[in-house]
This record gives sequence, C-alpha cells and structure tokens, in this order.
Amino acid sequence: MTDSSAHASAPADALDSLAALDPRVIGATGGPGTRVVGRIVRAGGMYIGTNLNDYQDALDLGGYSDRWINDFVSGGQLQGLSDEVRAAMVDDLAHALQAHRRDLPEDATAWGWKEPRSIYLLPFFNSVMPKLRFVHWMRDGRDMAFSENQQQLRKHGQTVLGPKRIGRMKPARSIALWTTVNTWAADFGEQEMPGRYLRVQFEDLCAQPVETVGKLYEFFGLEGDVEQAAAEVRPPGTLGRWRTEPAKTLAELHEIATPALERFGYPAA
Repeated sequence: MTDSSAHASAPADALDSLAALDPRVIGATGGPGTRVVGRIVRAGGMYIGTNLNDYQDALDLGGYSDRWINDFVSGGQLQGLSDEVRAAMVDDLAHALQAHRRDLPEDATAWGWKEPRSIYLLPFFNSVMPKLRFVHWMRDGRDMAFSENQQQLRKHGQTVLGPKRIGRMKPARSIALWTTVNTWAADFGEQEMPGRYLRVQFEDLCAQPVETVGKLYEFFGLEGDVEQAAAEVRPPGTLGRWRTEPAKTLAELHEIATPALERFGYPAA
C-alpha cells in the first residue's frame, strides 16, 4: 500500500507515541490454537482489545496487516523500506493502536493484542516499539498444511513464496509458507529481541498446560490463577493429523520443511 499524501519521514509525534508503548503481542502462521491463548492472557489481566473477532483477534490490527504485509515483504522488509512507506506505516499504526486501546482500563495489568499475522511485521513493530514483547506461537507445520484455515496462504502466499513455488499443491505451499515465515521470525527474535522474544509450541500447551501457561504469564508479566487458566485448554482431535496422509504427500512436505521442522523440535518420525 502506498499513500501519496504520506510525509517523506515519519511524523515525530507518532514515532514518540509508539516508542513509549510496551505492548505484548502474539503472532503465528495460520491459526494454530491461538484462540485459547487469547482467553488465557485475558484471564491473567491482559487487555487485548474489545473490537475482536470470534478467534480473539484484534480487528484494528488485522486491518493493518491487510494493508501492509504484502508491501512490507515485497519491498524487502525493514531494510528495503522507503522513507515514504515507513512514514505511512508509522502514521497508520499510531491510528490503529489508538483505536485498539480506546477501552483500555487504567488498572490493566498489561496490554497488547493477538493478531497472528503480526509475525510478518515483527521487525517493523520492534523498530518503532522497542519495548514490545513477542510470543511466537507455533504448531507442527505438517498439521497446519492440512488445516482448513489457509487464509494467510491466500492473502500472502504469492508475495512470500514467489512464482516458482506458488504452483505446488496447497499442502506443499502451506508448509513452505510456514517454513519461511517462522524462520524469519525465529531468526529475528533470537538475534534482535533478547529477553523480549518467546517461542511457544501449541503441542506443549496441550501436553503441559499448567507449565506452559505459567511461562506465558511470567513472560508477559501477568497475574492470575495459572491452573484455572490452564483448564481452558482442550487438545483438539486434529493433533498429529498429518500422520494419516499419503506417504508421497508427506515426502514432498519433508523435502520442503525438514530443516525447519528439526529446528523447531518436530521430528519426522
């Protein structure tokens, strides 16, 4: 997205207002169980907005993702961002967060948002909000490849994957997107956000809900009854669904994603 009325450099007041903010943000590829995470952090006293969809996603930030992800990625991400586009992104983000925070209680323990596609914009968000804390939520990319939720692939697959890979079958394209975007986020978070980046697996939440909720609360500085919040967790029957798929299909997925699967702790067996 471009805006001919944008200033050549970001407005100082918008930059100052963003730099002072300390949001907690949850991002992911696809929708790997993030709805329950929204309920969990709200139970800990975190404000995640009032303009939400049924998945607890912040709609003001979702609109921001729609407007900017493809331009941000196709333009080379942070390093390739022109002054004009950066200024427009800063101004738009300031307005989106003003709308998102309009009902923020004075006594909120913390605030932030859950909008899975924030993972695509993590370097930009971090550059303008250096106090941001980010939870990188993950689920096995093979499960995600066979999910009915392929909205990110539909909206951003062409931009992220390019023409060479976009012609593959949908599960292969889905896991290619999963591999690329999660690797981007992990590399950036580990290198540029020490102490403010936490990667959490949905499978761990299902297997060890109390311990995983406790980790989330500690990282985000939340309060509340960890065991009660963990009682929200209901492991879905789709965990491990990839194992029932044809061997030929799985071989293609492993050809694409094995390095990332191994890095993130998802063995092929």
